[in-house]
Amino acid sequence: MDARVERDIRLVVEKRCGGTDDRHSERCRGEGRFGFTVEEDVGHRDDRERLSVKGGKKVAAVGDGGAVGQAVQIGTGRPPLPLVDLPEPEEVFKVPRIGVKEAITVVIGPSLIALGLSIGSGEWLLGPLAVAQYGFVGIGWVILLSALLQTFYNVEITRYIMATGEVPVLGWARVPPGWWLWVPLALLMVYFANIWGGWAAGAGEGLYVLLTGSLVDQPSERTTARWLAVLLMAIVFLLVLFGRKIARTLELVNWVIVGFVLITLLIVNLLVVPFETWWTALRGLLTPALPPSGVDATLLGGLAGYTALASGLNWYNMNYYRDHGYGMGSRVGFIAALVGGKQEEVLASGVTFPDTPENERRWKRWFRLLLLDQWVVFFGGALIGMYLTTLLVYHLATLPGVEKPTRATMPTFAADVLSREYGTLLYYWALIVGFFILFSTQLGVFESLVRNMSDGLYGLSPAFRRAIAGDPRRFYYPFMIVLLAVISFLIFQALPTELILISANMANLGALVFPFLLMYLNRRLPRPARLRWWSYLLLVGNTIFFGFFFVNFLWTQLTGGPLVKF
Repeated sequence: MDARVERDIRLVVEKRCGGTDDRHSERCRGEGRFGFTVEEDVGHRDDRERLSVKGGKKVAAVGDGGAVGQAVQIGTGRPPLPLVDLPEPEEVFKVPRIGVKEAITVVIGPSLIALGLSIGSGEWLLGPLAVAQYGFVGIGWVILLSALLQTFYNVEITRYIMATGEVPVLGWARVPPGWWLWVPLALLMVYFANIWGGWAAGAGEGLYVLLTGSLVDQPSERTTARWLAVLLMAIVFLLVLFGRKIARTLELVNWVIVGFVLITLLIVNLLVVPFETWWTALRGLLTPALPPSGVDATLLGGLAGYTALASGLNWYNMNYYRDHGYGMGSRVGFIAALVGGKQEEVLASGVTFPDTPENERRWKRWFRLLLLDQWVVFFGGALIGMYLTTLLVYHLATLPGVEKPTRATMPTFAADVLSREYGTLLYYWALIVGFFILFSTQLGVFESLVRNMSDGLYGLSPAFRRAIAGDPRRFYYPFMIVLLAVISFLIFQALPTELILISANMANLGALVFPFLLMYLNRRLPRPARLRWWSYLLLVGNTIFFGFFFVNFLWTQLTGGPLVKF
């Protein structure tokens, strides 16, 4: 971050709030007619120009030098956001221009981490299990709607990150009544949905079969597989030790994993799946239809929740846009790796930009890059991944003499059938792909759990920042070890598919809460960044779609039968 910009941001907050850590000052909590309060001018006088805004109020904009002009308030209970010009993408990514090559090598990234998580539990376990048991019609429509709604939701989440540089868990703190409600609730929901470790247990079973050649059938084998899952979490810890940015290390790992999985899945499907089955699968994906009669309500809710990412809880995997440097995230900072990275100061609160023609132009450029990252990479990759995995498992499940997969056999079902029907080579390929798919999920979930706790505490507590001397890594790495120990205990308690079903349905609960918080925040952003009317409809659509599956799941757990039967 530019030293002058960093200094000016600190000066603005100190002048307005009486200190960078004084979050409770009355002067930090005012909210004006348009969602923010106009503050005093603290910028460099030679960089400023005066602009009128609605309501007759005057604001000080800043020039291209990136100097701070003033601060505005979004929501309540958090420091105001200093106004700093949006950077050009070329400035952030240190390239002369953004072309196709640059888009692939330096712009695309955060969506790969989400995609690595996406092509995981939903694509390898829940989607194929549902299709193998009930067919494509109805199930495919749930998959498509889930992927569409989640991608729209991701774009709205990242809209806030790009406009303010704040990660979502800190954005929720700005929504009334304040951080004391929304931050603990948000973290509780994310942890309750993911801490059971089904993603880790599934990867451990895949590795066990790959190493031993034996399916995980006996209690002793399952115990060994769980210990392998613990080992894989330790490997995640080792991976995030290295690199300039932890986020960039995760992006590079997922480039390799996602590329290998999708390319080899396509090749194998072309070799073994009849073309009429390809058409059956595509038609089922695109045909509007209710879910099949008698479908398991818990399985269906899990499929909806984990088709693309984590439905209502997708926000917990979007922090990487800040660290990658999208929009105002480049002004706030990132968590550096312990080996090979240099930790610069991470601002405890965000920054935003003044409403000028130049910033509006830059915002449109950033938003186009976001749409590329989300709709081409994330949506395209998630849908292709789900299509190819369900296509393969559906074909295998319909072969003569093959029993349909169950929750217990799903992690190694494809490998087992491929071994019997097509030979040893595809057997080992399936085990390797299954392992990589579930390991990429493990990598994304485990790191995101640690990251959101670290970001939340760092942004909210001055005492916490003093205790770690302003270096988030001093908490990040020790907490990862503690979390590893907790999840290591929990994964011994249930079958991996059962654990993942619990997690996926809890993710749907988030859709009843966070889209509304997002509406509150995004309607208060600078004018060029505010959400449009159709964004409200799509966010409400997320609530209705995923909320329905959660209510149905909860009713099933309480009464023993679904509220709505298909």
